[in-house]
Amino acid sequence: MQGYNPPRMIRRLSTKWVLTALAAVALPFLGFAWYVDDQVAKWNATYVEYDLLSLAGEMADRLDSEIHEHQLDVELWGATPLTEWAIGDFGGDEVRFAPMLEAGFNHFIGTRRHYDLILAVDAQGQLVVANSKDPQGNPLSRDVLDNLEAHDFTVESWFQTAMRGEVALVDHHRSNLLPPKNPSTGSHPENYHIGFGVPIRSQLDPTKVVGVVFGLMNWSHIQHDLLRPVRPSIPGRETPDLYRSVYAWLWMSDADTIIGHKDADLYTTRVSEPPISLPSMVAAARSKDWGMYPGYSFRGVMKTAAFKHCAGPDKGGFGWVLGVGVDDPDIFAMVHDLHTLLIGATLFALGVVVAGTVVVARRTTRPILLLKEQTERIAAGDLEARVDVKSGDELGDLAQSFNHMTRELSESRKSLVKAEKDAAWREMARQVAHEIKNPLTPISLSVDLLKRARDEKSPQFDSIFDRTVDLVQRQVDGMRRIASDFSAFAGAHKTAPSAFDARAVLEEVLDLNAAWADELGVTVERSLASAPVFVDRGELRRVLINLVSNSLEAMSRGGKLFAGVRAADGKVEITIRDTGVGISTEVRARLFEPYFTTRTGGTGLGLAIARRLVEEMAGEIQILPGPDGQGTLARVVLSEHAA
Repeated sequence: MQGYNPPRMIRRLSTKWVLTALAAVALPFLGFAWYVDDQVAKWNATYVEYDLLSLAGEMADRLDSEIHEHQLDVELWGATPLTEWAIGDFGGDEVRFAPMLEAGFNHFIGTRRHYDLILAVDAQGQLVVANSKDPQGNPLSRDVLDNLEAHDFTVESWFQTAMRGEVALVDHHRSNLLPPKNPSTGSHPENYHIGFGVPIRSQLDPTKVVGVVFGLMNWSHIQHDLLRPVRPSIPGRETPDLYRSVYAWLWMSDADTIIGHKDADLYTTRVSEPPISLPSMVAAARSKDWGMYPGYSFRGVMKTAAFKHCAGPDKGGFGWVLGVGVDDPDIFAMVHDLHTLLIGATLFALGVVVAGTVVVARRTTRPILLLKEQTERIAAGDLEARVDVKSGDELGDLAQSFNHMTRELSESRKSLVKAEKDAAWREMARQVAHEIKNPLTPISLSVDLLKRARDEKSPQFDSIFDRTVDLVQRQVDGMRRIASDFSAFAGAHKTAPSAFDARAVLEEVLDLNAAWADELGVTVERSLASAPVFVDRGELRRVLINLVSNSLEAMSRGGKLFAGVRAADGKVEITIRDTGVGISTEVRARLFEPYFTTRTGGTGLGLAIARRLVEEMAGEIQILPGPDGQGTLARVVLSEHAA
């Protein structure tokens, strides 16, 4: 029986050579092409996610900064002596401050452009002064002015909040103080506003609120100026704008209600309900402060989007949720092009391999394997890996591209670390600048008034001089306290522990605040036992002053302060309990965070400093609800020092 003889073509040496070349070169090349296609797709998704998260973060920060600046604008009017004088009509027949304040309001409206209304209301809820011109300089209609004059502002929640001495933020709404700018279209950005209400405090008695300044900012500034993302671009494409469909939107703090969108008809629409029906997006936004939405379809188009929560009310913001999205076809356009390119290149390479040689195959196999190995190292996170391919062919170019990519990624990582450090310093500098700027404004305005009174030989010069000196002294004391807080928070001190009785320090602090307690109508009850400790006396005194001050501030209408010291089981327990308004669970969870405060004044560092000082004493500090559900209990536990 004769053996099987394959066809002559298969027996040819050239055929065997081609088959060997295909087996030795084509298959690795195909694997390499697939691997590159897969990795580029992953890297593209990573870059898109990074771009969207960066855009969401930058835009949220920009919104927070803008809201903060606009709030400061209105706060400056509240702190301006001219506003109080117009409210109280201090000038009498000699000087009329209301027309001066109205002129100032008109100038402010005309220059800032974003505000439609700013007004000053007295403590009885009656309008005193409002701008009489719109941002274009046109006079407001008589009907609008009459409506403002007849309006009872005491029913407004922002008026009630500001009269309590707090800054009131009024979220996205349609105001009843002004007619709609675009009555033909209800859902139009110009028909919506946000508001800022700030208390007007007496220059002689800062604890007394004599009125409210309220500013109404048009929503179109948020929609058209701030919800405009910066679109990233990738070089090498015919059109540099790879994100043609990118756009931003804004939700209320409930992470469900749309208040900013390029389609204004969606205003006030709930995302979790028809016609949108995307509860997964709502759940994602409620789960964390910053992240990616799950993939979703909107109006028949698959989309990828990121979100970032803006600052909440505890940080002077509205708690909005900023979203940035892009259509998936735009995201994967480059990947699809690359996929097509790789297919074409692979077919071309296979045609070349058929006419190639075994030598070329052997010379090509080794660089491919090396490139694959280094690519895996790079994919695993080793950004210092480099591909050492010195050939001048396509593999050499690809290796250079990989090396360039890894260098860029390494530099980006270093830049990100540096940016985080710089951001921390900028935040510290911003906090210091903000705290120092607030007292400087009334000082500057008061000094200008004093100079004008002297130049005009005003008969009230002595009275103005006394008020100015008193104001400057108080503001300087406030800046000194701010500097002290930041210095203490930075840890710029050396401890000097000594043995002493904790009871004596607490008695000293209570005696120091006795006059304040009497003024507030607070009764102080003491239960003080001898308790020797070995810590820095000045630091313990600072901690107790902070706790006692917080308790007294919580009892502005009187109450009881219970102070106790006891020693047991080798521990010294110091307790300060008040019968004040108490603290919510949410606020209590953040009390020891730097810069967090529930008051309109102060640095927000008091309790953060107190906790650090107590921890340096190897002790423990707690802020708890009162045992009977009323007030707050502050508890400091230290180690007892043997006599």
